Amino acid sequence: MSYQWTRPLVGDSLFKHLLQQRNQQTSKLSSLSLSPLRSTRIKQRMYQAMEYATSNTSKSLQSAPTMKANKKNPYSDTILLPKTDFSLRADAVNREHLFRDRCTKDLYPWQLENNPKDLFVLHDGPPYANGSVHSGHAMNKILKDMINRYQVLRGRKVWYRPGWDCHGLPIEMKALEQLRKKNLHDSLSPMEIRDLARKKALKEIDIQRTAFKSWGVMGDWNNPYRTLDKDYELRQLDVFHEMVKRGYIYRQLKPVYWSPSSKSALAESELEYNEAHKSRSLHVRFQLATFGTSLQEKWKKHINNTYAVIWTTTPWTLPSNKAVSVHPKLEYSLVRLADDFSSNGDQAKLYIIASDRVNAFETELGQAAQVVDTASGSSLIGSSYKHPLWKGSNMPFIEGHHVTADSGTGLVHTAPGHGMEDYDACSKYGIAPFSPVGDDGLYTNEVASLGLEGKSAFEDGTTAVIELLRNESSIMLEQDYIHKYPYDWRTKQPVMLRATAQWFANVEQLQIKAVEALKNTRMVPDVSHRRLEQFTLSRKEWCISRQRSWGVPIPALYDTNTGEALLTEESVQHIIDVFDKSGSTDIWWEASDDSIFVAPKYRDNGKTYTRGYDTMDVWFDSGTSWTMLKDLPGRSTTADSPLADIYLEGSDQHRGWFQSSLLTSIALTGKAPYGTLITHGFALDEQGRKMSKSIGNTLEPILITNGGKDKKKYPAYGSDVLRMWVANCEYTRDVNIGPNVIAQMSEIMRKVRTTARFMLGNLQDFTYKDSVRYNDLKEIDKYMLHELHQFDQNVKSAFDEFSFNRAMQHVQNFTTNQLSAFYFDVIKDRVYNEKQDATSRRMAQTVLYEIINIYTTALAPIVCHTAEEIYEHYRSKTPHPETSIFKLDNWHEQRSINSEWNNPDLVDKWTILKNLKTEVNQVLEQARQEKAVRSSQEAEIIVSIDSKTPVGQIIHSMDDSELASLFLTSRVQVKEGDDEVQAESVGYHRQTQLESIDCSIKAKKSSYHKCPRCWNYHAAEIDCLCTRCENVVSKTV
Repeated sequence: MSYQWTRPLVGDSLFKHLLQQRNQQTSKLSSLSLSPLRSTRIKQRMYQAMEYATSNTSKSLQSAPTMKANKKNPYSDTILLPKTDFSLRADAVNREHLFRDRCTKDLYPWQLENNPKDLFVLHDGPPYANGSVHSGHAMNKILKDMINRYQVLRGRKVWYRPGWDCHGLPIEMKALEQLRKKNLHDSLSPMEIRDLARKKALKEIDIQRTAFKSWGVMGDWNNPYRTLDKDYELRQLDVFHEMVKRGYIYRQLKPVYWSPSSKSALAESELEYNEAHKSRSLHVRFQLATFGTSLQEKWKKHINNTYAVIWTTTPWTLPSNKAVSVHPKLEYSLVRLADDFSSNGDQAKLYIIASDRVNAFETELGQAAQVVDTASGSSLIGSSYKHPLWKGSNMPFIEGHHVTADSGTGLVHTAPGHGMEDYDACSKYGIAPFSPVGDDGLYTNEVASLGLEGKSAFEDGTTAVIELLRNESSIMLEQDYIHKYPYDWRTKQPVMLRATAQWFANVEQLQIKAVEALKNTRMVPDVSHRRLEQFTLSRKEWCISRQRSWGVPIPALYDTNTGEALLTEESVQHIIDVFDKSGSTDIWWEASDDSIFVAPKYRDNGKTYTRGYDTMDVWFDSGTSWTMLKDLPGRSTTADSPLADIYLEGSDQHRGWFQSSLLTSIALTGKAPYGTLITHGFALDEQGRKMSKSIGNTLEPILITNGGKDKKKYPAYGSDVLRMWVANCEYTRDVNIGPNVIAQMSEIMRKVRTTARFMLGNLQDFTYKDSVRYNDLKEIDKYMLHELHQFDQNVKSAFDEFSFNRAMQHVQNFTTNQLSAFYFDVIKDRVYNEKQDATSRRMAQTVLYEIINIYTTALAPIVCHTAEEIYEHYRSKTPHPETSIFKLDNWHEQRSINSEWNNPDLVDKWTILKNLKTEVNQVLEQARQEKAVRSSQEAEIIVSIDSKTPVGQIIHSMDDSELASLFLTSRVQVKEGDDEVQAESVGYHRQTQLESIDCSIKAKKSSYHKCPRCWNYHAAEIDCLCTRCENVVSKTV
């Protein structure tokens, strides 16, 4: 039994003594060097000890305090103490599964069939079917589930079909992991790889699905969408076909992000950046061969001793150098270094540097530079230089608007085969890209004459290039350089920009429409608008081809003689039809005859075709998932309305799924696929660090729900504690998780269960038929219903705004301030000591009945298992018991049903009375400290205030017994402010103000005696019952 139930019975003196002991122990704890987790657990044991002590002491105190201790109090059986089977201890591991099916597997089909309102669609962003689930998965899935459950409670039908992203390199690599260790992976055919990858993906899906379901996530788990399924692949290919038809798809030889470790092209969304990448930077000089027209006369005498200085952090790209870019509007200086100051002016080496970079150049080289002359960038264009590695080859100076004077030398080494800006700059001059690096990152035979063939561009190839330049005396400065550099997000290895023939989606044609469509999209948080717009506008093209076996094939054919690609509307449609008839895209790799893929239109044109084996980017896979939302039954949409109400994923999806879904949808439908876009942050450890197995700071959800081998270190908290963590997070930012955080969530759950247990225990003999009409309730009960109404509206408003932590703040504040610290204290005497069917007792029970219904429903989207358990203990008291709290049809209607509870006039009055109670408690505490009284029940209160003031009118209007019940005291007298009280009758005094009105509060020991039944000081004589209890007992006997 909780001490909250017995406090009025055992007296405040015992409670105060235990509280003082607890505070002393807490003070000692703070002086010890204990971990926060251990400190929290010790405090929890102290609370439990208090509860046990007060509970057991109450039983002994009830055993007739004026009689012998071993004699039973004759009035014990007449007291209506709380009774319930609802346990204070969650025991979630053994109890949650009893309530899971009713609020997941059984509920999902029921709500689709029975809920009266329209269809609500939260479209699941598919997690990658690879690897065990982590805290980020938990946050993502539980956030979605809380939204869906709230919508079910609102009476809407919820469509939630979980999905998985099944293709791509990570799964392929994982599937081949064991074979790779034995060097057997290279001997596998594409179909063998595909078969292994498919089995791996399906196995991972089963593992992840089991975990997601264990968290109480409701959805169509028996019918998930998987990007490897035939139906999905054909939908995806239909989107591709339509984009071909509309001219969005093209093939081109140009630089793309290439991962040597994956041997595949990558999209920008597949990159992560290493802030501490170390490169070898070079300042390299290129000797001028010719000057541009405007400089030929001016610098004629310097033609044999002038050098252009470039700076690069990628020495391996210098064999691919095709030009030097300068900005036409920058000023450039011709400088002489200090080492050459003594040389003949015409013979000294001169260097071309951007004027704004001369000082930096001096600092880097460690010697002074003298400016000989200046020239504009536009005058340098048309000049040429001698390539130090390719003898006899002169390369041009070209215009480059990407050139700045913010770093380097203001002259940019330009290799169109290894940089997008370089490629764009050279395209204007017809300079073709040159990229002598293979799929594996090794130099090809195109640079065999330099001795580089077979060397790794990133490793020994870089060293070899530097040595070649050094032999040509071309290096002015070599340094290590730490900077931000792109890495393959899957292999964690550096990537390069490399010119290869790839398939692209023309994003530039879609950008403006996409950004315009986002204006009609609600975003949580608001900053996501700017973030997604920036990512969308900065992306000019989308490389959609990958060089892997495990994926959806790009349905392109190639002329066997010229290599020219065939990708037309008719050809693509024919290939899709072949896939459909064969039952799988596997036939692309299985068929021995290329001709079956050639559309009739092209069979007699004198050409032969062969298949290409590129597969689609996985972001194109998942980015077409919105096609499954078209024409859902029960979904009424207009031409402008989105297919999904909500997309919800992590912040990394602004450049991933959010964007790929937006672009493909804009291409085909002209609108965004989502009405609301919600973004959550990442889960970090308690120190704010990224989770990493190498650091050892990961906390897998299963350790929270099921516990670890060491149950002291990792207790089994159950799924609702995990869900409570998600609900209490400010999820739009990065959030912390760890043992201490989870222990705090467990403490919140303990308070929730304690509160529910009090209400259930005091509703033991009550059903809805015993309810008292609102107009007949006591004013304090009406006030409590007003607070309940406000609580209900506040929680619903928070859910409407997807602010779950604010909803939980309302729950905790209501639990602590309105229930535990106020209403429960005030009504205990009524519900424990009045006659069972007394009207005043039924009034309090009526309010408790309404509270537990709304309180439990407010908790239901967050801690669904606990809410179901609470509901199980009171559903028989309701007019229409259901098998699940989510099947109640009244919560979404209560805005109108409970309108009479909304009584703002009571708020001002009861705010004043509660403030008065706070002042009274100050006086009572003084009396207790000086041992004049042992408990508040032993005291009498005299309040003096002017009845002519608005505050005074309120206090004077209150019945003395109501104030005594509010203050938990024996009696209360209210007097005029100028009345005098004889000094000998006054025990303790406090002069204060209420709403700026003077108020005097006095406390003294009651002249009445303690009633042996209710413990209130209302008895006229010692060992006698008070009038109320005498009346109750006489009717009970």
